[in-house]
Amino acid sequence: MGSCSTWAWQELLVLLSSLWLWVGSAQPTPPGPTHASGPQLKFRLAGYPRKHNEGRVEVFYNDEWGTICDDDFTLANAHVLCRHLGFVAATGWAHSAKYGKGVGRIWLDNVNCAGGEKSIGDCKHRGWGNSDCSHEEDAGVICKDERIPGFKDSNVIETEQSHVEEVRLRPVVSGARRQLPVTEGIVEVRYKDGWAQICDEGWDSQNSRVVCGMMGFPAEKKVNRNFYKQAKSQPKQKRREDIGSKKRLFSERQQLNYRLHSVSCTGTEVHLSMCTFEFYRGNASAACGAGMPAVVSCVPGPLFATGNAHKKKQRQQQQGQPRIRLKGGAKVGEGRVEVLKNSEWGTICDDRWNLLSASVVCRELGFGSAKEALTGARMGQGTGPIHMNEVQCLGTEKSLWSCPFKNITQEDCKHTEDAAIRCNIPYMGYENLETWYWDASNVTEMVLSGVKCAGHEMSLSHCQHHSASLNCKNTGTRFAAGVICSETASDLLLHAPLVQETAYIEDRPLHMLYCAAEENCLSSSARLANWPYGHRRLLRFSSQIHNNGRADFRPKAGRHSWVWHECHRHYHSMDIFTHYDILTPNGTKVAEGHKASFCLEDTECEEDVAKRYECANFGEQGITVGCWDLYRHDIDCQWIDITDVKPGNYILQVVINPNFEVAESDFTNNAMKCNCKYDGHRIWVHSCHIGDALSEEANKRFEQYPGQLNNQIS
Repeated sequence: MGSCSTWAWQELLVLLSSLWLWVGSAQPTPPGPTHASGPQLKFRLAGYPRKHNEGRVEVFYNDEWGTICDDDFTLANAHVLCRHLGFVAATGWAHSAKYGKGVGRIWLDNVNCAGGEKSIGDCKHRGWGNSDCSHEEDAGVICKDERIPGFKDSNVIETEQSHVEEVRLRPVVSGARRQLPVTEGIVEVRYKDGWAQICDEGWDSQNSRVVCGMMGFPAEKKVNRNFYKQAKSQPKQKRREDIGSKKRLFSERQQLNYRLHSVSCTGTEVHLSMCTFEFYRGNASAACGAGMPAVVSCVPGPLFATGNAHKKKQRQQQQGQPRIRLKGGAKVGEGRVEVLKNSEWGTICDDRWNLLSASVVCRELGFGSAKEALTGARMGQGTGPIHMNEVQCLGTEKSLWSCPFKNITQEDCKHTEDAAIRCNIPYMGYENLETWYWDASNVTEMVLSGVKCAGHEMSLSHCQHHSASLNCKNTGTRFAAGVICSETASDLLLHAPLVQETAYIEDRPLHMLYCAAEENCLSSSARLANWPYGHRRLLRFSSQIHNNGRADFRPKAGRHSWVWHECHRHYHSMDIFTHYDILTPNGTKVAEGHKASFCLEDTECEEDVAKRYECANFGEQGITVGCWDLYRHDIDCQWIDITDVKPGNYILQVVINPNFEVAESDFTNNAMKCNCKYDGHRIWVHSCHIGDALSEEANKRFEQYPGQLNNQIS
């Protein structure tokens, strides 16, 4: 009994000790410094204008500085980040790049902290580097101006004195101010409420290359430094005599305010802030005694060149088809990167995709350095082969094909990993040329009519349009055009192999085609047939239409204007959704069909993508990103009436959204073509491909196809 009693007392003491420890640990304690778990993280505040305890949050992860997207951002997130930066708490946060847009990676998106986490990495988020944001959505924080006791500032808190944000090229020659783009001028950096210059002592071509890249130009050229130096050093009267009649420098009226010196770039940086440099401290009025303001001259890409140089470079480009292109972007200089290999266009896997490789692509295409290297099919998924993986450019290469890369295998990557880019492009001032509104009550005159754009033009004035005679000059505002702009759009593609696999001929009795005739799905000669006797010969095939874009495909018309068809008992949300044509090799149309959008819906979707649209019960119509709509070969109007077509060799063409009623990020891939041979009884369909999937040379071979001499398809 004694030993039992001793054991019981020991158990009670242990229990009481545990309770005391638990109660003690539950008491509130002053906030302590937080340390990042996992890979070493660093944090800093950047941007302008701001105080020392606020700014854009930048994170150093995987040896690269990046930002945080403001999607789902909360005050709890700001609390965790402010503790990282050595402050006791946050008092607020900022969205939409209030402190300016960052550069490089966007490391975190959809961050969701409870507020008590020791590291931002412990909060819920989409994963490091997985983001669907642009730098226009960079998040910022406002921290309480009270430091955590004992906090050792191993993290870097950037201030105005040690960070370069905005850079510009200021033209100094008379007349250059009005000419865009500005290709030559004094390099200036934003400082407080104005601009400051950089001393050119030690300035070299690598520095100029970085600045030109930021300004949207692919290359730099040598500057006549003596001209600027002469203008600076000569007396004002002498300058007027020597150069006044030819060129006049605005800099003679500008008081210089030097901010940076000893700038040293390698030439591969995407922003001047990534180079090494030093700041002038205190009164810098007497700085740069032996030098002058840094001046840079840039070479514009073909798209932005003017005059004879523009025409010459265009001729040089037309000598051979480029082996790289951008697809799916909403703006000039952005898109999914596609490369041409073995006469077929394909994409690049995003493994190891970074700003160095992205900048090589941007410059190769005639733009500046890269603003962003995008991963995870941010500009939509491509089709066909994936040609390159683990591209590792140094940043000095003239072409992406000069960079080391790995050939792809089927197991390595999927199109959900397609790489994309956003490039720096020159400022052209086009947004100042036309302003439009849906409310046209303030319109006093019409300036354009008959506008027809291909989609790649930089301005409406570059599109085809009527000359001086306007068609609607005296119609008032009734016919004023309007637009709604969006950063994202759908992108429809037809699954070409399925057309080839499912094509066949059916002789269908006329008594089974009354509904199809009502919907104009038969050729015009059907009206003269001896109804209900006889038949029509139909080329049938299945259509599987994928939305590989970044926004759902929705019909232009709202539900209130959908048309009910009693015969088929369904609503049409689009009168014509696809065109089906049989063409001769020279392009003459010999048979045609069309398909109204009987019902746009998500038949199937990729893994982890939920269906959103279905036709049942007057449901919403559309095609979700990552889903496809399947029109089976055995439904009405999924055919071309070839009753009147003679035997021969033809091209089968299918065009989706042919009237451009719904916006898409890319219309060049809306057409699909196949070679086909018809012997009067059977048809052979082969070589089906999306319209822009092949090289120009391969497309010419396809269009000049002489026809099958037998039924063997090689």
